[in-house]
Amino acid sequence: MYAAFKDFLTQELAAIADAGLYKNERVIVSPQGAEIEVSTGQKVLNFCANNYLGLSNNPKLIAAAKEALDTHGYGMSSVRFICGTGDLHKTLERKIADFFGTEDTILYAAAFDANGGVFEPLLGQEDAIISDSLNHASIIDGVRLCKAVRYRYQNADMDDLETQLKLAQAQRFRLIVTDGVFSMDGNVAPMDEILALAEKYNAMIMIDESHSAGVVGHTGRGVTELYNMKGKAEIITGTLGKAFGGAIGGFTTGKKEIIDMLRQRSRPYLFSNSIPPLVAAAGIKMFEMMTETNDLQDKLHNNTAYFMQKMTVAGFDIKPTQSAICAVMLYDAKLSQDFAARLLKEGIYVIGFYFPVVPRGQARIRVQLSAAHEQAHLDKAIAAFTKVGKDLGVLK
Repeated sequence: MYAAFKDFLTQELAAIADAGLYKNERVIVSPQGAEIEVSTGQKVLNFCANNYLGLSNNPKLIAAAKEALDTHGYGMSSVRFICGTGDLHKTLERKIADFFGTEDTILYAAAFDANGGVFEPLLGQEDAIISDSLNHASIIDGVRLCKAVRYRYQNADMDDLETQLKLAQAQRFRLIVTDGVFSMDGNVAPMDEILALAEKYNAMIMIDESHSAGVVGHTGRGVTELYNMKGKAEIITGTLGKAFGGAIGGFTTGKKEIIDMLRQRSRPYLFSNSIPPLVAAAGIKMFEMMTETNDLQDKLHNNTAYFMQKMTVAGFDIKPTQSAICAVMLYDAKLSQDFAARLLKEGIYVIGFYFPVVPRGQARIRVQLSAAHEQAHLDKAIAAFTKVGKDLGVLK
C-alpha cells in the first residue's frame, strides 16, 4: 500500500513546490534574539519571531530555569491529576490569574492544546459557538471537536456578528470566540463592541490573547486592558511561547467554574504531561518582572510606531495595526518568497506568508517588532526592505 501512497505524496509535494508554496525551514544556531546566527554562519537581524518583549534569552528567566532544574528536576513524567502537579505549576497559575484579573487558571503543554481542549468539555449540541472568520487554526480545530452549533462571522464585522447572534438565539448557551490580535493581519478585535453585543444577546466571550498579551495595552494585559474590560471575558486563552518568554506552554484563565470543569474533562490537559518545572519557574519570574515595570512594553510600542511610519513613507502597502505585527502586503506567493530570500542576503531574517497560512492572493511578509530591537536594527531593516522593494518592482 505504501508504494502507491508514496507516489501520491510525491506528486502532491511536487505540486506544492511548483506553485511556489513549499515551506523550507532555516536553521538557527544561536539563542533567539534581535540578532541571530543561522546554520550557514550568517548573522542576521530577526524580524519574524514572536519574541515581542525580547525575553527569549533573558538572563533572569534563564537563571530561574536553571535554579528550578536544581530544585525540581527536568520533567514531571506525568499528567497533572496523577502525579504531575508541582508547586511551581500552582504558583504560575495564580500569577496568570492575577495578571489578567481572572478567577483561576489551568496550564497546558501549548496554547494549541488550550484552544483544542476548551470547547468540547463546556458546550454541547444544544449550544452555539460564534467564531471570527480569521481565528487561529487551533480555535478552528477545537471548535471541530465540539458538537455545538457553529456560526461564523466576517473578521471584526460587528454587523455580521449581530446577525449570527440573532440566529444563535435558538441555542441554549452562546459563546463568542475571537483572537485578541489576528496573527496574520495584526488588527485588534473590537472588544468594546463585542462586549456590547454579548450583553445585548446574552452571550459569553472567549478571547485568545496569544498575540496580544504582553503587547497590547499599556501594561501588556492585552485587549481586555486596551478596552477597559478586565474580568468581563469568561474565558481567556494564551501562550508562554510568545511575549511571555518564548518557550512552551499554554493556558486558559477565566471564571472559576469553567476552569474547574476543564480540569475534570479537558482531554489535552488530562492526557498530556505537565510542562517542565523549569518552564514554570521562568514563567513565574516573567510575570513578576512584568508587574515591576512597563519599560519593555513602552519600548515595543515605540519601535512599532517608528517602523510602521517609516515603511509607510517608503511606499509599502501596510495593513493597519494596533499590535506589534506589521503585514507588508505583496499579494503574490512567489514574490513573497523571493522578497524574503533577497532580504536574507541583506541580513534581514523574515518569512513570506502565503496560502494556506493566508488566503490565496493575500501573500505578505509579516514583520514582527520586538523590544529587543534597537533603532539601528529598525533602520537597517527599513533600508533593506526599500532596496529589495525597488529591485523587485514593488516600489517605484
